[in-house]
Amino acid sequence: MKSIEEPAKKILVIAETEVLVIGGGPAGISAALAASREGVDTMIVERYGCFGGVITQSMIGTIAWYRYAKTVEAGGISMEFERRAKNMDATVDIFGDIKNKDTLENIKKEGLIVDGKPTYEVLDTELFKYLADKMLEESGVVPLLHCYAVDVIMDGNTIIGVITESKSGRKAILAKRVIDATGDGDIAFFAKAPFRKNPKSELMSVSVNFGCSGVNIEKYLDYFYLNPGKIGDWGETKDKDGFSTYLTEPFIKAKKAGEIPEHVNIESYWTNYTDAGELGSFNAIHMKDIDPIDVWDLTKAEIEGRKRVLWAVKALKNYTPGFEKARLRTIGSSLGVRESRKIIGEYNITEHDVRNEARFNDSIGICPEFIDGYGVAIMPITGRYFQVPIGIILPLEVENLLVAGRCVAGDKISHGATRQMVCCIITGQGAGVAAAVSIKQKVVCRSVDIPTVQNNLKKQGVRIE
Repeated sequence: MKSIEEPAKKILVIAETEVLVIGGGPAGISAALAASREGVDTMIVERYGCFGGVITQSMIGTIAWYRYAKTVEAGGISMEFERRAKNMDATVDIFGDIKNKDTLENIKKEGLIVDGKPTYEVLDTELFKYLADKMLEESGVVPLLHCYAVDVIMDGNTIIGVITESKSGRKAILAKRVIDATGDGDIAFFAKAPFRKNPKSELMSVSVNFGCSGVNIEKYLDYFYLNPGKIGDWGETKDKDGFSTYLTEPFIKAKKAGEIPEHVNIESYWTNYTDAGELGSFNAIHMKDIDPIDVWDLTKAEIEGRKRVLWAVKALKNYTPGFEKARLRTIGSSLGVRESRKIIGEYNITEHDVRNEARFNDSIGICPEFIDGYGVAIMPITGRYFQVPIGIILPLEVENLLVAGRCVAGDKISHGATRQMVCCIITGQGAGVAAAVSIKQKVVCRSVDIPTVQNNLKKQGVRIE
């Protein structure tokens, strides 16, 4: 492969801060809020035109759709997101219009409705763009959108900033602490921190989500809730008969009719709707053998995904009551990625940990025992949970870099738990507080006083034990 040599040049420093967060998804927002609330100067950099990550770019409006009556709450910013969204009328009651009494009673028995209210909120993914802006502004975080981190600035093995590219050109941002919330571990990779990544053939699928308008919502809900989906439809699980908004019938019929190629995987769960006849997002288009850190693969998946969206919409129109006059309304602005790089950390959480309620002295939060990935589905219906150790956000060989979100350290099956949005938010909030405390204590991140971090997280509403 050919290469060129780029001439050396001076790079303008456009900002200096104490804590710099790269990536503005749920983990990054949480990290920035947590750090700023600890009283340190904080800046967050995001490559797209809005914050929210998978919520706003991929239209995933459910932070904790698996929340049952006995599910243990992690607390912290994940609950704050839901509460703030509900207070500004930016949520949907997904069970509010169920007319089938048997289905309604079954959902109540499962614990998804308590005291007449759903146990989880479905966020309006458009309004969340504004909510994220507002929360960051209220906390004094400096935002920078449309900016891409492309390299790091190192002093020996200590990270002291990043190089960015944007419409403004190639610029530098200096920081005392950097939090990698890119999802793909980009900053850790640039800093040469060790990482692992499964072969492309073993990576979890990527998805393109979409929504429809012109749906007769009442007619559709009557159809769906008469024979709702089961958790067993999408994974090996002891909870196979549990309720799920999983929809397969129209896509099976379309395949039988030759309207969808046999090898194409289209099966969906849906998350929200409006009285105006909009239903989304359909998490339906799943593509294997895509490497999320290969730009050619990303391009292929985006283009192929949009083609498959049209097949899916046609199947819904032809075979789903209520969709007779439906139209495609939205397609996610970016692929939904489930897995790519994962750092090698001070501690690497394991399948045994997440399946056996692991406890850690350096816990920065808890996550319910929920695993979704690699054909495994374990639902948190009994109150079981595992603690999240600070070691999984501390990459080896690089100082003053913390990692938050789905690229934290762990093995294959544990990733089915740590990739979940609540766990991403917990690692983000933990990283933000740890970064701030380390600055105040004038120590590197891996030497931070754990009890102080834990105490400050508790003050921010996070459950540690």
